[in-house]
Amino acid sequence: MSTTPRKSVFSPSRRDLLSLAIAAPLLSTTAILRAAEPDLSALSNITGTTRPIDATERAARLVRAQSLMKAAGIGAVLIEPGSSMIYFTGVRWHTSERLTLAILPVEGEPCIVTPFFEEPSVRETLAVPAEVRVWQEDENPLAVVAGFLRDRKLATRPIGLEAEVRYFAYAGLQRVLPDAKIVSADPVVRACRMIKTPAEIALMQAATEVTLAAYRWTYARVEKGMTGPEIGALMNAATRKLGGAPEFALALIGEASAYPHGSREIHRVAEGQVVLMDCGCTVQGYQSDISRTWVHGAATADQRKTWDQVARGQQIGFAAARIGATAGSVDDAVRRHYETLGYGPGYKLPGLSHRTGHGIGMDGHEPVNLVRGEMTRQAAGMCFSDEPGIYIPGRYGVRIEDCFHMTDAGPKWFSEPPKSLEVPLG
Repeated sequence: MSTTPRKSVFSPSRRDLLSLAIAAPLLSTTAILRAAEPDLSALSNITGTTRPIDATERAARLVRAQSLMKAAGIGAVLIEPGSSMIYFTGVRWHTSERLTLAILPVEGEPCIVTPFFEEPSVRETLAVPAEVRVWQEDENPLAVVAGFLRDRKLATRPIGLEAEVRYFAYAGLQRVLPDAKIVSADPVVRACRMIKTPAEIALMQAATEVTLAAYRWTYARVEKGMTGPEIGALMNAATRKLGGAPEFALALIGEASAYPHGSREIHRVAEGQVVLMDCGCTVQGYQSDISRTWVHGAATADQRKTWDQVARGQQIGFAAARIGATAGSVDDAVRRHYETLGYGPGYKLPGLSHRTGHGIGMDGHEPVNLVRGEMTRQAAGMCFSDEPGIYIPGRYGVRIEDCFHMTDAGPKWFSEPPKSLEVPLG
């Protein structure tokens, strides 16, 4: 990056707070956030025009799921709380030993099975027409599920379990329906969720814009002596002010940047140190995921070379994303290039030790991955991260990550990658 000094955003009194933060780690994050409060007040919510997923879209999801169920010969799909339950029903709930399940039948309205005393709370977010059946504390919730399936004449047909359904629910279902054939619901749930609609892509774009704006705000406030958690706290504070719900804000400094998810050691910003940030947020339930790497102060020739190599690797991955090509072929293209530079081979270090990218949507990591051997073919509406970092253990790492979505004409960025280390945010 440029060696031109950046003007500090902290007034002398705020710089005193920063000094206190560095001297007292347990108080440092609070001190830095207090110092930044006047600057945060200049930020405002930029998500006011976003539109949540509406009833028409949810109805179309059920139609799509039921069509896929018919094609796969599945009579019903069972889903526990999480993103898939929100996706199909709107119900925002939590997993516990007390089962709450959504049942998607091959025909007709869904059913929510939940504890009797939780019904009013569950109904608060129910966003589709659905039957609700309850069970009492001394009753078996899987017997209630079986009752619904029998009433709909589905108990003898294959029952699909969504990937997040826990084993005790699977075993309990087998006990109450011993003759039932239990299968994976991936051909239904994954097939629906992997293909994003324009409404979903718009929400992911909004989340991306929040993260980019938060990066711009945070980058100007990174100073010598700060720790990763302190930088992450600034990023999260800016994200909230801009209208996003923070999901993660990882800031890896120096040697910690050589390990993709960081180190337990405390590292502080210093002259010539790499700063690698990996951050994302949620807007209306849809996520962003962006990584940026820069050098605090003057970069060495080696750091600059590695940054340029990663930037080129990211573009190679983007160019390899094509309708009909396997997801794994993107990873293959990047890895082949890196091996010509002396990295690897394969996933060995120094080099790229993780997959080139992952699916993204309501969850930060969704099927499918851009990883060797993944034979799923890319299709319009699929969304991926593109993050082919290079990691040199004991020294530093560089990761540049932007997400894209597939269109009939090819991939399209959610965020434009940076062009140079001098302008590391893009």
